[in-house]
Amino acid sequence: MAKKVIEIELVKTEIAYRRALKQVAYYFDHPPATGSALEAEFELLMMMVERYEAEHFVVKAPDPVAAIEFAIEQRGLTPADLRDVLGSRQRVHDILQKKRKLSLEHVRALHNKLLIPAEVLIQAY
Repeated sequence: MAKKVIEIELVKTEIAYRRALKQVAYYFDHPPATGSALEAEFELLMMMVERYEAEHFVVKAPDPVAAIEFAIEQRGLTPADLRDVLGSRQRVHDILQKKRKLSLEHVRALHNKLLIPAEVLIQAY
């Protein structure tokens, strides 16, 4: 029995990227059977789309203070809730106003408390 040959266009251009997105959208609405050739095609398309997006749509990491403010908001906290993490109300204020830089100790504490990636917190701002 002959196997079906999957014909997939490499996603190297904007046009190919748009075509791949349409194909991927179809598979989200009509999931292929597990272990089928269509499932393999879907996975290959997803990998190529992800690679193209990683190369062409680079998302910069957020500003450390913006990341802290976002994490506070998402968890229903207030800046006052960071006193135990950063040491004092004044230190929290100064950091959130960008008048004071985060120390390594602050980075570790914020990472542990708010689960913000350390690589975001160590960026210059």
